[in-house]
Amino acid sequence: MSSSIFSAVPYIPPDPIFELTKQYNANPSLLKVNLGQGTYKDENGEPWILPAVRAAKEKIRTANHEYLPILGLTSFRSRATELLFGQDSDVIKDGRVASCQALSGTGALHTAGKILYRAAQAARNTIPTVYITNPSWSNHRQVFESIGFPVQEFEYTTADNSGLNMGCLTQTLTQAPAHSIFVFHASAHNPSGWDPTAEQWKAIGEIVKAKGLFPIFDAAYLGMTSGDFDTDAFAIRYFVHELGVESAVCLSFAKSLGLYGERIGLCAFATSSSTIATAVQSTLAQLIRVEISNPPAFGARVVAAVLEDEDLRAEWAQNLVTMSERIKAMRWALYEGLVELGTPGNWKRITEQKGMFCILGLRLEEVLHLREKYHIYMADSSRVSIAGLNAGNVRYVAECIDRTVREFRSR
Repeated sequence: MSSSIFSAVPYIPPDPIFELTKQYNANPSLLKVNLGQGTYKDENGEPWILPAVRAAKEKIRTANHEYLPILGLTSFRSRATELLFGQDSDVIKDGRVASCQALSGTGALHTAGKILYRAAQAARNTIPTVYITNPSWSNHRQVFESIGFPVQEFEYTTADNSGLNMGCLTQTLTQAPAHSIFVFHASAHNPSGWDPTAEQWKAIGEIVKAKGLFPIFDAAYLGMTSGDFDTDAFAIRYFVHELGVESAVCLSFAKSLGLYGERIGLCAFATSSSTIATAVQSTLAQLIRVEISNPPAFGARVVAAVLEDEDLRAEWAQNLVTMSERIKAMRWALYEGLVELGTPGNWKRITEQKGMFCILGLRLEEVLHLREKYHIYMADSSRVSIAGLNAGNVRYVAECIDRTVREFRSR
């Protein structure tokens, strides 16, 4: 019997976060909590269809099913670009933005990486290093390595995860060769929850500009961090408008509009001239044509309907406040529960970190114990999705963490 053409193909272990959700779903226990996957849930632990999205779906119910243009729904791209950079921004007025609809944030990152790889080959015939934070979103490394980039990590948080390691970040930026690519989390760093302050972003931006580095902003949580989209977009707009730095932005509406399954995002490049933007956009069109021919329509129509309608946009702004405030409330509820129980450890970071995620600082054996004995599912790094907490389970989670910590740290 002849050997298979696939005999040299290695087995790749399943993605740990999706595998965690699979284990959670297979667990028959009625008392279980999923703090792994980063999806927003309401106070009853159920998926939340945003009121703005529900109304938008009613508006587009008779939408046709024809192909979209290669670059995506025109109204979506236009409105999303204005949302991202500001309606009256010079970069839009001057025609310096190239954009395409993308398959959510992951697709946007992959598309941005593909065009940057091609640009580097054409200009210098050398491939720059992509720098990502440690810790970082688990998919960052393999997205860029799959394209062909070398990927290097730098320590983003302090050793005890008590804050941003600004010294290491500054040193890495300063020592990186010109044209190196840095992947920044625009807000709500995943998974650490530590974001630079406005002043720190300005210092980061100054080095990026002086060194000739290229920033990619992974913008998955704009609006959900503070409750205000414009506030959360500060770093992007500062780099583009104030510093004039060419940048890529990979925008996802999975979290901010609850469109997880619709896979709707925007890949946008702020360039130095309209001529360059035109060339970049033409290359984006070619890449999209090769990979998916043209993008899916439904999610794009939903987002466009929200952004085009003044009332729906105002409703969405309130929906963002609702989500961000509930996440903050759950942070405080977990923190106060652990403090009230006198749980050994410093838990203040839970309230100091921002966004959907938090790293608790538990040991691996403690994480596994919580999973096996109490059916509380969190990542091995003790990263938890705060949105998985609600009034009905947060006390249970705090009590189980308390028992586990006491048991393992008294040995």
